[in-house]
Amino acid sequence: MPIGVIVNVLSVVSGGAIGALAGNKLSMDFKEKLNLILGLCSMGMGISTIVLMQNMPAVIFSVIIGTAIGLVLHLGDRINMVAQGMQKVISKLMKDDRSTGAQEEFIATLVTCIVLFCASGTGIYGSIVSGMTGDHSILIAKSILDMFTGVIFACTLGAVVCIVAVPQFVIFFLLFLLAGIIYPATNEIMIADFKACGGFIMLATGFRMIKVKMFPVADMIPSMIIVMPISALWVSIL
Repeated sequence: MPIGVIVNVLSVVSGGAIGALAGNKLSMDFKEKLNLILGLCSMGMGISTIVLMQNMPAVIFSVIIGTAIGLVLHLGDRINMVAQGMQKVISKLMKDDRSTGAQEEFIATLVTCIVLFCASGTGIYGSIVSGMTGDHSILIAKSILDMFTGVIFACTLGAVVCIVAVPQFVIFFLLFLLAGIIYPATNEIMIADFKACGGFIMLATGFRMIKVKMFPVADMIPSMIIVMPISALWVSIL
C-alpha cells in the first residue's frame, strides 16, 4: 500500500486548496516575501543534499550531460506545454484576467512548482524506499514541508497547484511499483550521488523562485536518471 505516496499527494492538494482560498486575502507584498522564503528553503534543501556527494566528477558530469539531453529533447518546452494546459483547465473553471506578461510569469512559476513537487530527489528516493521496504517516513516528512509549500505557491497560482498532485502521484506511484527492481541495484554511494544531483536541481529551483536566474530546471531532470549508473561506473573505474 503506497501510504507515503498518498499522504504526500494529499498534502499538496490540501496545501493548494488552503492557499487558493486564502490567496486573495493576502497582500502582494506578503506573497512576494513568502516566495523569497520558499526559494531560500529550496536552496537550503539543495545544499543539504549536495554535501552528501561522494563522487563529484560523476555528479557534475551527470548534471551537465543530463541537462544537455533535456535541452536537445526540449523537455522544458514540453513541460511548459503541460503547465499551459493545466492553466487552461483552471481558466475554464474560474475567471482569469491576467495580462500576457502576467500569464508568462504564471507559467514560469507553475513549471517551478511542478519540478519542485514531482522531481525532487527526496520524493523520488522516498518513493523507492517506500516501495522496497515499506518505510514511509521519508515521504511523510516531505509531506509536512510540501503542504506549506503548496499553500505559498497557491497564494500566487491558485487552485492549479492541486492539479500538480496528479503528475506527482503518477510519478511517485510508478517509482513505488518499480522499487523492487531499482533499489536492489543501488548502493549507498549511488544513492548519495543521486540525492546530490537532486540537490543541484533544488538549488537551481530556489534561484528561479527568488528570480535571480531562470535556470532550465525542467531540462535538468534527465540528470537524475543517468546519475546513478554514471556513479556506479565511476566507482568501478577507480
